[in-house]
Amino acid sequence: MNPKIYVHVVFSTKSRERVLLSDLASNLHDYMGGILRDLGCASIEINTEPDHAHVLFVLSRTKQLSEVIGELKRGSGVWLQAQRLELRRFHWQNGYGAFSVSQSGIEEVREYIPNQHEHHRKLSFQDEPRVKLRKYQIEFDERYVWD
Repeated sequence: MNPKIYVHVVFSTKSRERVLLSDLASNLHDYMGGILRDLGCASIEINTEPDHAHVLFVLSRTKQLSEVIGELKRGSGVWLQAQRLELRRFHWQNGYGAFSVSQSGIEEVREYIPNQHEHHRKLSFQDEPRVKLRKYQIEFDERYVWD
């Protein structure tokens, strides 16, 4: 039996710059999915908004979560820098939020991720992790959440 560990990861652009334009989104999502595939992780859902990304995937049984996220951010950052002159200094934030998702919760998260534009009309990007961290009773210091 091969257990599956489902992970929902959220990370923003450096300083929450709104530089992820919608015309790059589809290709960026495909590229990120390819990075995950190369790491032995199955991509389930990927969406980007102008200042952040949501990624739902199955963690490889041979990779550490920090390794996967580090490579996902590094590789997609390099790809973005090569796409446009104005993105040549693009960087993702240093940190990220990672949440395990139960098998029974996959469909809810899968539906939630593509609807970020609508979702953020009601709840800001910065309020979203605050709600999640409190929901999962994770202590945090705001000095280290945003960079």
